[in-house]
Amino acid sequence: MIKTSRDDPNLYSEDQTEQIRKRKKEGIDIPLKEQVQGKENSTLFEEILYLHNALPEVDYDQIDITTTFLNKKFSAPLIIDSMTGGTDEALLINKRLGQVAEKFGLGMGLGSQRAGLRSDKLVESYSVARRVAPNAFLIANIGGAQLAEGLSKEDVKRIIKMIDANALAIHLNPLQELIQPEGEPRFSGISNKISDIVKEIDIPIIVKEVGSGISPQVAIQLQQVGVKSINVAGSGGTSWAGIEKIRADNVNNYIKSNLGELFWDWGIPTALSIILVSRVVKIPIIASGGIRNGLEIAKSLSLGAHMCAMAYPFLRAAAESDSALEDFTQLVLAQLKGTMFLVGALNLVEMRNTRYILKDKLASILNGYELSRRS
Repeated sequence: MIKTSRDDPNLYSEDQTEQIRKRKKEGIDIPLKEQVQGKENSTLFEEILYLHNALPEVDYDQIDITTTFLNKKFSAPLIIDSMTGGTDEALLINKRLGQVAEKFGLGMGLGSQRAGLRSDKLVESYSVARRVAPNAFLIANIGGAQLAEGLSKEDVKRIIKMIDANALAIHLNPLQELIQPEGEPRFSGISNKISDIVKEIDIPIIVKEVGSGISPQVAIQLQQVGVKSINVAGSGGTSWAGIEKIRADNVNNYIKSNLGELFWDWGIPTALSIILVSRVVKIPIIASGGIRNGLEIAKSLSLGAHMCAMAYPFLRAAAESDSALEDFTQLVLAQLKGTMFLVGALNLVEMRNTRYILKDKLASILNGYELSRRS
């Protein structure tokens, strides 16, 4: 029997379910149709320079990009990052993404699954990923704001069961919650809530940002409470402040719109966040936030990341067709291997140990950060 909101107060009514579908659809349509990338900032990957190796002593076909992350072997150091769920469009996109994750041996994160908790009709838009990817490493996803507000351990377990998840991501998105018209910018007590989940849930807990980066201080706190990995999700790629500004404009919310414009480029650039976080924690780092190609994946690994994650490029390809998605995946992996060939790295250990040069802008920022710490 299908439950209704009268049977369970945690479930959405038909009107509320339609509203959540609309919001999730906007989360797909706006990045694809509007200009919501960073305006004046960047990921700073352009500030990383490799020296060309004219004597690589490596055959391209011998290059090994396999790796192990959280006790799971991956065919490449790549995760399809958390994007969507909760709408008909998401059902098709998550199906395509799951198929690619399974075929290419990648990881895959789902979008925030609270909608699946509140409406049985929305569950399939998430669970489809496991149906088409029985062997892939899937990451369940819930918001830190929802944990802070008292999301129960039982609900968290339902989210995990929804996709038979291998890990759980708790996303931190204070900027998005601040600007979102229906946002919940309430994070008091979030550290203790994350600590509780780590102790109570028997799969690895990953904490990720949503496009604004992780600072060294936050990374240390997260390691101390026992999370198994940190996804820095830095700035320079898709601006969720920009997305929510557009949504605020659509409902004539002047204050939210103004905040979205003001904080459009807010955050720690991805390359900078990777460097700073890798210096202070020992747990594996996932690099994400504006990564657009295999060269930037290689740079992330050299800067200290263990895995990389991409969202927007996969979303764009998945929205187009199955073949476009497969073509893009093959291209990214070829770009990564091509970079490794050109620096003479036979495997990912050698790629991580490849020396690089910091160009003036990023070197200056790092020097400024060190000086500020000493003052």
